[in-house]
Amino acid sequence: MNLIYKNNERSLTLGVEMELQLIDADTLRLTPKAAEFLTAIKSDKLTKEMFKSTLEIITGVCNNVHEVIDDFNDTLVEVKKFAEINNIRFAGTGTNPVANYNNRLISSGDRYNELVDKNQWLIKRMAVYGLHVHIGMKSGEDCMRFNQFFLRFVPHLIAFSASSPFWRNVDTGLAASRPTMYEAHPTSGIPYLSKNWDDFERVYNSMKATGSINSIKDIWWDIRPSPAYGTIELRMCDGPATMMELESLVAFIHLLAHWFEENGESYFKEFAPIPDRWIIRENKWRAIRYGLDAEIIDPDSLEVKPIVETLLLWIEKLSPQIKKLRYEKQIENFMAVLKYGNSSARQRKVASNSNSLLELVEHNISEWELGKPIWN
Repeated sequence: MNLIYKNNERSLTLGVEMELQLIDADTLRLTPKAAEFLTAIKSDKLTKEMFKSTLEIITGVCNNVHEVIDDFNDTLVEVKKFAEINNIRFAGTGTNPVANYNNRLISSGDRYNELVDKNQWLIKRMAVYGLHVHIGMKSGEDCMRFNQFFLRFVPHLIAFSASSPFWRNVDTGLAASRPTMYEAHPTSGIPYLSKNWDDFERVYNSMKATGSINSIKDIWWDIRPSPAYGTIELRMCDGPATMMELESLVAFIHLLAHWFEENGESYFKEFAPIPDRWIIRENKWRAIRYGLDAEIIDPDSLEVKPIVETLLLWIEKLSPQIKKLRYEKQIENFMAVLKYGNSSARQRKVASNSNSLLELVEHNISEWELGKPIWN
């Protein structure tokens, strides 16, 4: 059976999904109020997630990051108003530092019940929060080309977005613990390294025929095709702690996509060479462990380089696209995070000076409300 891919007339459009923590303003604990938002605010931009303490906000199809932020802000007007009336606050980090996943209530729905029955304890641990970025593709074959290119940036995007160092009142020692919650699942983590669309379709049909998945929704790879939308979806990022970081992160992703469309064929011939799987996995682990302090392996030369150095080299390379898309401010903010620290680093500084991790929760809430990092 062929997997139908919705070909997009406009390539490199954006669609972004962010997952927010719903927090009781008095107790600073997660609260299962997502359904109340969905009932009160009739909007196709709000969707439920597996856990009732998670509110997902999505954009429509956007041409650039400026439209993405406008779209989110329009939705957030009603969301913030309802939250204030109902004594609810938000945080955007990849994990809640003090939450116990055993206490999370699961949303109603056959799919969620099936996932819990199949995955048991593994799925219950996934009370985590991420950012998903869809990029419009003209065809399934283009989707595979971009898939191979973005495989090289899995560690960079994890390192920049890392915002989940704490888990159940414990410092995990990782910059990003959220990706490890997914990697226990057989259909998560590093994607199958498809050579082309036919190869991916063969794997998908085999997985479905053997009962490994029921649909494309059951594939939780770091990067996956979304045929119904005609997109490639990047799923490896922790939830950004602030809208400033969300905006700069999505801008960087969009710049890479534009660069590859304009230069990829001459730079990499038809397809970007697929790095050895062990390199992809090792680089991902280093980003999970060390965040922006990681040193990663160049897939082509095997040279080990600081991840920040490689990001700065790419920003220089992206200069024409930055100007074309008018992303100067977003990249200025991106570089500020590289210089002063991502959410994971900021959280550890706060925790080291706190008597309780609830003070860290308050910090994460304050950053979300301010819309930008608090580095002092």
